[in-house]
Amino acid sequence: MTPAASPPEVLRAPLVVEFPFTRSLGPVQRAFLTGLRERVVLGVKTTDGKVMVPPVEYDPVTAEEIRELVEVGTTGTVTTWAWNGSPRPNQPLGTPFAWVLVRLDGADTAILHALDAPGPEAVRTGMRVRVRWAGERTGAITDIACFEPDAGGAAGRAAPHDGQFDDAVTGIVAAARLDYTYSPGRSQTAYINALAERRTVGERCPSCHKVYVPPRGACPTCGVATTDQVEVGPAGTVTTYCIVNIKAKNLDIEVPYVYAHIALDGAGLALHGRIGGIPYDQVRMGLRVEPVWSEGGRHPDHYRPTGEPDADYDAYKELI
Repeated sequence: MTPAASPPEVLRAPLVVEFPFTRSLGPVQRAFLTGLRERVVLGVKTTDGKVMVPPVEYDPVTAEEIRELVEVGTTGTVTTWAWNGSPRPNQPLGTPFAWVLVRLDGADTAILHALDAPGPEAVRTGMRVRVRWAGERTGAITDIACFEPDAGGAAGRAAPHDGQFDDAVTGIVAAARLDYTYSPGRSQTAYINALAERRTVGERCPSCHKVYVPPRGACPTCGVATTDQVEVGPAGTVTTYCIVNIKAKNLDIEVPYVYAHIALDGAGLALHGRIGGIPYDQVRMGLRVEPVWSEGGRHPDHYRPTGEPDADYDAYKELI
């Protein structure tokens, strides 16, 4: 008796998504962040008289622009909390702490930040806390280093503020980063392994018979599992495309270039791919293309024209 073949190992890989988030500031956010640098917490008054901290520039109910700034207290009340026993890199504190929503005195909404506490038993809803300012402040939310328990000082009040400070902060650059372990699952593992063999494999829905490339393990329309593997392509048709004019960091491709949706022959869904081997301004809907593999590459580097006549619109219109 021949033993059954073991299923292929499901792939896993560590991934990092990281980019600098750059934003210019309007008058409200400019005043709020500059105020933090000066140890002043500002909110904004909405059209119905409520004070929002952090402030927003448009009323969440009426969508009207709001500019009336209000200074609130640096003490407040915890409205809810959650204990963080394992802080991640770049979080406000390196030791276990509580994430808290704090309604500052004079405010009607709560601000999210960290509370420095010895343990979860020291945290409760309704407890009084105060701002602990960072030693060096630059005009960022991190100018509030964290909150700490308040021994019982007098509650602050809201007071009008003109939002004027010397050398106001006009923009911010924040590093956004997400690191995680990604597993493509059974279906996409098979798809990726097939690409390494220069084959493109999708899966067919047993109900509607649409072939999904890349496969998803289930049909999003019918909600049934897709286990029937189907090899498609290698050639396909450009269904739609865009011309990229901005060069991405660490991407060694000269602009302008074309990124397209390509419906591979036999597939019921178009996938993404870069178009090469043709001037960017000659790419068109219906262009017939084929994959080009780099030496040792595990996936197509780009797609190039096959030289065939363009496909009729009716042949791919349902895949746009």
